[in-house]
Amino acid sequence: MTLPAGHNVAGDGMGNARILIVEDEFLIRMTLAEALTDEGFEVLEAGNGQEAMAALRDNPPLDLLLTDIQLPGGMNGRDIAVAARERNENIPVIFMTGRPDGTNPALTPGYDVVISKPYLPSDICAVARRLTNQGQQPRRD
Repeated sequence: MTLPAGHNVAGDGMGNARILIVEDEFLIRMTLAEALTDEGFEVLEAGNGQEAMAALRDNPPLDLLLTDIQLPGGMNGRDIAVAARERNENIPVIFMTGRPDGTNPALTPGYDVVISKPYLPSDICAVARRLTNQGQQPRRD
């Protein structure tokens, strides 16, 4: 499945958790979007901070943010997490990083996870299910 950044990969409308993926590497973003959609999530995609801000502004509140920490264009994953929490203060965040030192953002225990690259899409799906309780609670609108 190939979609340009910022486009919605619709879930089945049955209360699936809504996730925003913010990743500047197209193939990584596409692979994650496909894996999460296959798991029943509703997925929005953004390739940079500006696209992420538009997705946050133009869509109902999210259930999970999945973001690379380092992004081009002046905004990083921490900035996007702060913006997402302005709409939903309890939104869990999965931060992805390719840096061996972890470059960890300030984490909210129980709500945030840092995953270092390389990882398998199934790893992301498992954490996303755990953080959203996918299939156990109706989505908040």
